[in-house]
Amino acid sequence: MAAGEDRGGRGPGDGGLLGSAGHARFTCPRCGAVGVVARFYGPCDECRDELGETMRNAPGEVEVEAYAPKVNVVPNHVATKE
Repeated sequence: MAAGEDRGGRGPGDGGLLGSAGHARFTCPRCGAVGVVARFYGPCDECRDELGETMRNAPGEVEVEAYAPKVNVVPNHVATKE
């Protein structure tokens, strides 16, 4: 292949697995859809949307108890010297 010749969207030596923008072609690990094209390996867009809807938690207030020092701590001997 001559320098500067079009490879048809394939990267050098990737066998057609990478597109011109570095996106990979793979099978969705969740639903098995073939031919998913994405930058990173993971669920397809449909699975990602479904996971976002079912697994997303609504933010809420978190109540934190006031700090209370441990009772079983022995005071420093120098601090108790009179």
